[in-house]
Amino acid sequence: MTLRWYMYIKDDSLTMLFVAKCGLHIDLESSQTGLPIPDHDHIKSRGLFSDVIEETEKKYQNKIDELQEKITALEKSIRDQTTKMQNVSSPKPSPSEIIIEGVSDVTFNQVNVSNEMQQYFEGKLKAAEILHGVEMKSEYEITAFNRFTINRIYLVDPGLGKRVVEKPIGLKRRDLHEVLTFAINILNKQRPMESKQFSFSDFVEGIYRTHATSGTHYELFFRNLDFLTDKSRYTKVVIMRPFGPLFSVSTTQVNTGQEWINLILPLKNRLDSFMQFMTRFEETVIAKDKRVFLTVVYFGNEGLMGAKNIMSATAKNTGYKHLRLVNLNEDFSRGRGLQVGVQNWKNGDVILFLCDVDIVFSLEFLERCRLNTERTKKVYYPIVFSLYNPKVVYTLQGYPIPQEKDQLVISKQTGFWRDFGYGMTCQYRSDFLMTKGFDETFNGWGGEDVALYKKYVRSHYMVMRATDPGIFHLWHEKYCDPKLPTEHYEGCIRSKALSEASHPQLGFLVFQDEMKNRQNQTNLSLRNNNPTVRR
Repeated sequence: MTLRWYMYIKDDSLTMLFVAKCGLHIDLESSQTGLPIPDHDHIKSRGLFSDVIEETEKKYQNKIDELQEKITALEKSIRDQTTKMQNVSSPKPSPSEIIIEGVSDVTFNQVNVSNEMQQYFEGKLKAAEILHGVEMKSEYEITAFNRFTINRIYLVDPGLGKRVVEKPIGLKRRDLHEVLTFAINILNKQRPMESKQFSFSDFVEGIYRTHATSGTHYELFFRNLDFLTDKSRYTKVVIMRPFGPLFSVSTTQVNTGQEWINLILPLKNRLDSFMQFMTRFEETVIAKDKRVFLTVVYFGNEGLMGAKNIMSATAKNTGYKHLRLVNLNEDFSRGRGLQVGVQNWKNGDVILFLCDVDIVFSLEFLERCRLNTERTKKVYYPIVFSLYNPKVVYTLQGYPIPQEKDQLVISKQTGFWRDFGYGMTCQYRSDFLMTKGFDETFNGWGGEDVALYKKYVRSHYMVMRATDPGIFHLWHEKYCDPKLPTEHYEGCIRSKALSEASHPQLGFLVFQDEMKNRQNQTNLSLRNNNPTVRR
């Protein structure tokens, strides 16, 4: 089989593909949905409701197919008209072909690509696991494919949404639509004008994966239009969106020496936790960093004197003067407390670090807080490492619970990256005020941080979202107020469940009795088989 590669320049991006016809057997009906076809009895048992849904989906899909065919026809018409105009204005240069050494049946069709770029992309192609396998050291090096249809992606990595299947949205939808359009255009260029043309409705399914060094590899299967009655015949298109060579965007000098941080901490009661927080603050900030102002917003009068005494003792023992306590005689609201803390600052613009009493941060985190914020441009939302319940992590394994600083270990047994949490953030005060800050109607904990995060996501700001090994969320008992709105209450319960222990550790708790029975049976068997033990 002869494989022919083409290289095209489109919108300053380069895409490579080869086209082949093959006879791989995939059931069309099954592959359209990504699910095995149920047997006849199972279909009967679905009931009237399922039939109505299925019929409605078919109607919508037919309408989508009809619109996509019209779009493809319009695109082809525009392309043909553009080609005619180009032929009239100037003669079309004949493309030069370049054969890749060692790959005799692959040909590049060059269109205004420099020799240096040709060599670069040829190297990427030969190195990628597309034309041939690549020897690897272990199974962990394999990059799995994600499978997709027109309206579904079956994900290897669930990501933030923790979905195993989802509709393509945003950039991913744009990417797959561009790839399919590109493939359809190439297929139609190879067909006679009078014959049936490929459209989106002819797409069966595809797979894609991204290699860190070479690019994204797509394999697409379309119906074979020359053998429409034979469902075992397909037209396969393989496309590569290669990564371009490295180039410098900018080089700047960054000086964080004069950047102060205003750490704002809302608080009510929890004086033992606050005492531990101030001890850590003294060790990290006062003894080392020395450029953090602490604003504590305390709610109510109960425990207020205790909080004042803790802060006064810290100031007296260390001589550190950059501490402030603000009292609000009202019900606790995290958003309200942070908003008041921001407004209470009167010394010009400053980096805000919106924090909680159960957070442990390092000197390195404070530097990242400064490095990843930029006035009017960037805000930093670190992904915090959240620790599991130490009673489960250590006691369940028969170990004593270590000191707090010895619990700050990043592993799948000790915690998880809290990718659904947006409460810890660093941003300039001027940017916070520009977005009008928090919605103060949220009561208690939760909701206000997500609302602020969405404001930045929907704005011109660059949201710097990254894992940060210098900031931890300590495990603590979590109370979910039944009076919360349903959405907030369910979110609180989910957070509580995720924070307790890992999946295997929770399994050990669930099957604890079964494990004890096994151990008792083992002990009994040992006693029965030991001749020194008298019955």
